[in-house]
Amino acid sequence: MNLESQTVNPKNLLPKDGIANYFGKIFPEEEADRYFDILLNTIAWQNDETIIFGKRIVTKRKVAWYGQREFEYTYSKVTKKAKLWTPELLQLKKEIETISGETFNSCLLNLYHSGAEGMGWHSDAEKDLKKNGAIASVSLGAERKFALKHKQTKETVSLNLEHGSLLLMKGTTQTHWLHRLPPTKKIHDPRINLTFRTIV
Repeated sequence: MNLESQTVNPKNLLPKDGIANYFGKIFPEEEADRYFDILLNTIAWQNDETIIFGKRIVTKRKVAWYGQREFEYTYSKVTKKAKLWTPELLQLKKEIETISGETFNSCLLNLYHSGAEGMGWHSDAEKDLKKNGAIASVSLGAERKFALKHKQTKETVSLNLEHGSLLLMKGTTQTHWLHRLPPTKKIHDPRINLTFRTIV
């Protein structure tokens, strides 16, 4: 782990109503590459499903859900059951917990095959999640733009999430802010995103 790049007091990106700390690259390139390759080839990826206007839609993006036990987690009206931690996920969790000072018991992984795949505006405020709990987002692979939008004022904040970087959202962020990963035709490489969470 590249502790030199670890910011002790990362700046809060949000002007109000929440905390989103961007730590930048916490893994050196080689280590980030290694995690990307292992996760790409060992995680039980599946296409995501969501219900929109009563119709079941299968996304091109793939997802996986892991945890310390077989938690059930419902989002977009679809319930998933967690698989048990892999050694690499446990190692990542430990490093993220050390840096962030938070603890997590589960992780939702997303695999975006290219910039054409993204995620619309949403907040991670499902009832299964710890209220105002921290969500640690680790990015591996293609650098992608990430945007946040205040639910009332509509003001937006955006940044590029680098390969091997950590973004920590906590406090009332999910209550007051939406976030998204906008699609782009300019990026052709894949990205893996891990969001470590706490299920209650």
